[in-house]
Amino acid sequence: MSTVVQPCARCGTRWAVQGPPMHWCPRCRGVLLSPGPIDAPPERRNYRWVARRPGRLDRSARTSEGGRRAAGTPRYSEIPRWGLRDRPVPDHESDGHRARPLSALTRWTHAALLATAVLFAVSALAEAGRYLILLRNRTRLIEPPLLWFSDALVNTAALFALIMALVAAFATLGWLIEARRVTFAAAGGSDPRSPRMLALGCLIPVINLIWPGVFLTEVVSGHADPRARTAVRIWWAAWVFGGMVTVAALYWRTADSLQAKADGVLFTAFTDVAAAGVAVLTLWVVRTIEGRDLRGRNRLARRWVVAVDPATPLIEPVHPGPTATVSTAADADGADSPDGADRAPQEVVAK
Repeated sequence: MSTVVQPCARCGTRWAVQGPPMHWCPRCRGVLLSPGPIDAPPERRNYRWVARRPGRLDRSARTSEGGRRAAGTPRYSEIPRWGLRDRPVPDHESDGHRARPLSALTRWTHAALLATAVLFAVSALAEAGRYLILLRNRTRLIEPPLLWFSDALVNTAALFALIMALVAAFATLGWLIEARRVTFAAAGGSDPRSPRMLALGCLIPVINLIWPGVFLTEVVSGHADPRARTAVRIWWAAWVFGGMVTVAALYWRTADSLQAKADGVLFTAFTDVAAAGVAVLTLWVVRTIEGRDLRGRNRLARRWVVAVDPATPLIEPVHPGPTATVSTAADADGADSPDGADRAPQEVVAK
C-alpha cells in the first residue's frame, strides 16, 4: 500500500498515489492537492483543514449566481437556548422509583385543562343557541328536530365538560403535590402538608375556594419571578368569582316563571364562559410556575450585560488661542517720521 496520498480539496477524500500524481478527484471531480506522506505531522503537511459555516455555498455555486453579495453578519432572532445552563438540573434519580399520588394523571394536566376550556366554550355556545331558539319561539313555533338537536347538544356538552373538569381537577391536584414537593426539596426540607390534606382542601366544596390559593401561595412565596405571585393572585380571585357564579347559576334553576328560566339559560352560558376562563387561568398559573408562558414556551432568563459609556474627558483640554498683534512705541514714532511709511510693521506675539 502506498504511503503517499493526495487529499481532495472539495470532499476531503485521500487517494493513494500508485503512479503519476492525479489532478482531479475521481469521486467529486474536485482539485487534488500535491502528494504528501500519509503520516506527516500537521506542521509539515501541504494543506490545512478549514471549518466552514454549515450551508455555505461553494465557489462554483457563488460564481453561478452572478456575483451575489455575501450575507451580513450572522445573528440570532432570539437568545440561543443551547450552551451552559444558568442553574443545574435537579437530580431526581434518587427518588425516581417512588410512586407519586395521581402520577398517571399529572402528565396530562396541560391537556386536561385545555380540553376543559374548549368543552366549556362549546357548552356556552350551546346555551346561547338555546336562548336564541327561545327568543324565536315567542312569535313562531320551533320544529321538533331543532329542539331535539338543541337539547342533545346542551346536555352532551355540559356532561362532557363536567367530566373533563373533574379529570382536570385530579390532574391539577397531582401537579400541585409534585410542585410543592420539588419546591420544598429545593429549600432543603419537605412539604409540611400531607397529600391527603391537599386533596381535602382542593376537592371539598366551599372550602376549596380558599385552600387552593393558600397552597399555591406557599409554592410561589420563595419564587424568584414576581410574575408567579401575580398570576396566583389573579387566579385566586377568578376562582372565587367562578365559584360564586356557579352557586348563583344553580340557585337560578329553582325559579318557576318562564322569564326567569329563560334568563337562567343566558346566565348558564355566562357561567360556562367563566368556567372556561378559569381553566385557561389555571393553565397559565401552572405554566408560569414551571417557568413557561401560556403557550408552553420556556421563558428566557434575564441576562444583564455590562454597558460601557463613551469616554468623555472630565477637564476640557487647553486649546491654543489666536495670535495677537501689538504695535510698539518705536513703530508709532517711525510712523510719524518721513521715512517711517516705508518701514515694514513689526509683530510681537503676546504671551
